[in-house]
Amino acid sequence: MKNYWFALPGLLLCILLFSFTSKHGQKIVNINGEKIFLKHADDALAAIEQGALKLSIKGVAIVVFIPGDSTRSWVSKMKVVGLMKKGSSNLLGVASTKAAEMADTYQDSGSGIRPPLKGEYGYKGGLIRKVGSGYIIAVFSGGSPDQDKEAANNGAELFSIYFK
Repeated sequence: MKNYWFALPGLLLCILLFSFTSKHGQKIVNINGEKIFLKHADDALAAIEQGALKLSIKGVAIVVFIPGDSTRSWVSKMKVVGLMKKGSSNLLGVASTKAAEMADTYQDSGSGIRPPLKGEYGYKGGLIRKVGSGYIIAVFSGGSPDQDKEAANNGAELFSIYFK
C-alpha cells in the first residue's frame, strides 16, 4: 500500500482556494451592486422627487439596495421632498415601514401576501425589484397609495437601467 499523505496538503490547499474563490466572487458581486447603488442613489431619489412634484405631493422618498438573495443587510438613502411630517403622520416612519415589509416579503408594499407584522401597516406605495446582485427598493410616502407608487416607480425604473 502506497503512502498518499504527501498529497493531503495539496488537496487541502485546493479546497481552501475553491472555497475562497466562491466566497470572494459573491463579495465582488455585492460590492459592485453597492457601488452601482451609491453612484446612482441620488439620481433615483431625484427621479422620485420629480414624480412626486409632478403629482403635486410632498413627503419622503427612500431607496434601498439589499445585496444577495436574502435580507441580511441593506444600504439606503432618504430624501425629504417638501415635508417629513403631515398632520399626525411621520412620513419617514411610514416610508420605512413600507421598506421593512418589502425586505421581508420580496413583494411590493401592501401586497397582502400575508397579514402585516408588528411595525408594518400594509401601506402601498413601495416597489421592490430583483436585480442581478440583490434587490432594489424604491418608496415614497406622502400622497395617496396610487400616487406614492407612481412616484416610487420613477426611482425603480431608473435603477433597473443601471443594474442591467
